[in-house]
Amino acid sequence: MRLGGQVFPERKEPELWAADHAKMGYRAAVFPVRHDAGDDVIDAYARAAREAGLVIAEVGAWSNPISPDEKVRREAIEYCKNQLALADRVGARCCVNIAGSRNVEKWDGPHPDNFSDETFELIVETTREIIDAVNPTRTTFALETMPWVFPDTADSYLALIKAIDRKAISVHFDPVNMISSPRVYFRNGEMIRDFVKKLGAYITNCHAKDIRLDTRLTVHLEEVLPGTGALDYRVFLSEIAKLDPDTPMIVEHLKTEEEYRQASDYIRQTAAELGIAL
Repeated sequence: MRLGGQVFPERKEPELWAADHAKMGYRAAVFPVRHDAGDDVIDAYARAAREAGLVIAEVGAWSNPISPDEKVRREAIEYCKNQLALADRVGARCCVNIAGSRNVEKWDGPHPDNFSDETFELIVETTREIIDAVNPTRTTFALETMPWVFPDTADSYLALIKAIDRKAISVHFDPVNMISSPRVYFRNGEMIRDFVKKLGAYITNCHAKDIRLDTRLTVHLEEVLPGTGALDYRVFLSEIAKLDPDTPMIVEHLKTEEEYRQASDYIRQTAAELGIAL
């Protein structure tokens, strides 16, 4: 697989961006500009990635295409289409978004309707519209796993894949986002194995982080730096290593270069113990 993460170049220049990935030992990258950055800028970053041997892991389309606010929903769908077209242009592994939320106040927040049959169908309809408008040939559209909206389990993701029924749909695997109970927390290695067994053929990208269960009542789960929580990285790395060797694993949500270095060192050390190349 290919490890990647955020970099902090001194100036926003494609060559410095690519060089900082090399400095961190990364072989995968998140594309750093939007579809409206301008052709010259987009092409410069794509060229810099290519010349540095970086796989473009993902183009983000973070927005709420199932918002109950129709204006917000339509704008989000249009943004997803534009970002998917960008991903196709630069040859990214995927364009990724969460499914969204029926929460009108927080685009990625919980809502009692998020697990309804109607929301499932809305996600299917919306994802089809995005894919069909672009008809990508070099990339895919993926929905990141989340704790409080579909897809939240291997089975719900598999059901979505079958219902969407498009060649360009793929899976974005974030195991931490699927840990929402102590039962799964303590058995997360089993969850990871089950997920890859059922969906490995569709996985195009992964996120790497960690999670810790507090002892306070009722249940408090906190995202933490890789290596400081309970995620079974030995299982995670072993399972992803069974897939396409170019499958990226992107460290995310950290604040400083030193934190990314610490997280990356932990993942590399664990991979080395397993004989897995990053």
